[in-house]
Amino acid sequence: MPIHATTLLLLILSALSGFAGQAIGLPLPFMLGPLAISAIIATALPERLPTGYRFPQKLRLMFIAIIGLMIGAQVTPALFTEAHHYALTFGAVTLFVGLAHAMGYTIFRRLGGYDPTTAFYASTPGGLYESIELGEAAGADVTRLMMQQFLRIIVVVTALPLGLSLWLGAPVGSSAGMTMARPDVPWSDLPLIALAGLGGLALGHVLRLPAGQMTGPMALAAALSLTGWLSFDIPQWLVNMAQIVLGTALGMRFTGLSRGLLLRGAALAMTAVGAMLGLGVGLAVTLHEMTGEAVDVLLITLAPGGVTEMALVALSLNANPAFVTIHHIYRIVLTVLTLGVITRWRQRKG
Repeated sequence: MPIHATTLLLLILSALSGFAGQAIGLPLPFMLGPLAISAIIATALPERLPTGYRFPQKLRLMFIAIIGLMIGAQVTPALFTEAHHYALTFGAVTLFVGLAHAMGYTIFRRLGGYDPTTAFYASTPGGLYESIELGEAAGADVTRLMMQQFLRIIVVVTALPLGLSLWLGAPVGSSAGMTMARPDVPWSDLPLIALAGLGGLALGHVLRLPAGQMTGPMALAAALSLTGWLSFDIPQWLVNMAQIVLGTALGMRFTGLSRGLLLRGAALAMTAVGAMLGLGVGLAVTLHEMTGEAVDVLLITLAPGGVTEMALVALSLNANPAFVTIHHIYRIVLTVLTLGVITRWRQRKG
């Protein structure tokens, strides 16, 4: 089957699984449904895929840009009225990064039996691509490193909405009817949205922003929103499409992994993520007492998931995704800078 036809068929199946998830009240149905069905195909039916098939990266980037525009549009002057809390919340993120990395390292070394280099780079609570690149250069087991990093994000994206749904007693996500998108955006706005997305991607690339495929469009939309020049409204159907594409792309990351290795990696990832989220809950409860911010929003802010995915969870809770995203960008930058320093130190020591 041609590659484009395969991608189209995957997206159709993912869309159907998203609607099915919405019908049964699954949190974030248009992300978790596609993630589940594509992961099943990647692991149980890999022979049905064309040889060497990879989900199109350009398609994924386009829809990440859409989410970035939507988040950036939420950056208003009112967001900065909470700036006096940022010293506390950024301090909590700093503490979380150090403790979460140490916990993950211990789990991968003691329970997983990974060598020190692989365990070190596999347990970082952020900077997915940088961790893989630096880990490969340092001699880590790249297969296990990539598997654990992607599983970290997938476990967080799956477990956090489900956990919040159980805690709050109602589903989070579009199945709960909570969104910052609008259903009535005119079709005439679509060329402007596409142009802004492309401009934001270019901005992220030129400035070499962390997670630039999302933060570039986010920065552009935020600047336009703060100056009052332009305000973006993203239609709900486009947000659903973005979640379908991102969920499918995540699920297809499992392609080529043996089931035994994947099951063992998943058990380790759930253990490590469980420990990290437990730490996050403790810090979130403490911060709630100090700042008055909702515990669920603070937990999302601290969770070691992808920037885009955590922003979508924030959107589903009607929390300001810009607040969440600012802290996740800080987590990633802090993790990457720390990795760089420690990697150079290890090289000198070696």
